[in-house]
Amino acid sequence: MKFLDQAKVYVRSGNGGAGCMSFRREAFVEFGGPDGGDGGKGGDVWAEAVEGLNTLIDYRYKQHFKGDTGGHGHGRDRSGKGGEDVILQVPVGTQILDEDKDEVLADMTELGQRVLLARGGDGGQGNARFKSATNRAPRKSTPGWPGEERWVWLRLKLIADVGLVGLPNAGKSTFLSVVSKANPKIAAYPFTTLYPNLGVVDLGPGSRFIVADIPGLIEGAHEGAGIGDRFLGHIERCASIIHLIDGTQDDPVEAYHTVRNELAAYGGGITEKREILALNKIDAIPEDEVEEKAKLLEKATGKKVMRLSGVSGDGVKRLCSEAWRIVQQVRAGVAEPDEEGWTP
Repeated sequence: MKFLDQAKVYVRSGNGGAGCMSFRREAFVEFGGPDGGDGGKGGDVWAEAVEGLNTLIDYRYKQHFKGDTGGHGHGRDRSGKGGEDVILQVPVGTQILDEDKDEVLADMTELGQRVLLARGGDGGQGNARFKSATNRAPRKSTPGWPGEERWVWLRLKLIADVGLVGLPNAGKSTFLSVVSKANPKIAAYPFTTLYPNLGVVDLGPGSRFIVADIPGLIEGAHEGAGIGDRFLGHIERCASIIHLIDGTQDDPVEAYHTVRNELAAYGGGITEKREILALNKIDAIPEDEVEEKAKLLEKATGKKVMRLSGVSGDGVKRLCSEAWRIVQQVRAGVAEPDEEGWTP
């Protein structure tokens, strides 16, 4: 399935049906009178968060959604049928913005959440509505009200507990494939990940969380370099981020600051999230070099550095346990997670 996280769509609700002007005419009935029914209401346009979707690709091929017009009124006091509603099914985590992207109209963060995008027009009134003691044969009816129309943007921000960040070829896709059943593309060249991938980490009964892997960041990503920073929105909702650094490169400190600078330039509160710093690919370098680079990172960042290898599996379970501990604390509403729980 192709991935699409932004789409512009046109929505228009249905017009209301016209009211009817009619008079009762029956054989052997002494008194007649107005009996024109009201028109039906036009169909609404809704957005609904549903299960089983993680892309907006459906809205690449269809961008116009229109509710049905309400049925017209009939004689014998029969009202018109209401127009059918139109429902846009979107993944959980979708934001709905106005045409200029200045205002967030809705944030679909819960399964089953529904938002009205365009209300259908009310039906017109039939002449039976206008009869009175002084006007016993009204010849008046009203047309239905027009529906609403607008352009809106759909922007998906994946719902994940932990986000993976790092330079290209830092081993994020390999790590995701090891800790979950996800099958991201893995190759020995940069930018093998072209769109976000989700994986579910299962540590046991009741210990499950979602990890989002986004394309690697390079210097100048906020200005469009490489793939840019457009996918960083998918980790804005994460409880924490795992920052993987390739242990085989010459200057891991520079790699760390490159990614952090791009996160700061993007904004969105990502740099304020709890960060787990990990030196990856330790199976490919000597042990003394691993310790040297880890200590350099700790000195430059003031944070503990975990050591792991996505290929051999060393340190992976410990890192996942630490990530799960932070997720639990955030879900419980703990403002400042403690620093206990693991040692480098």
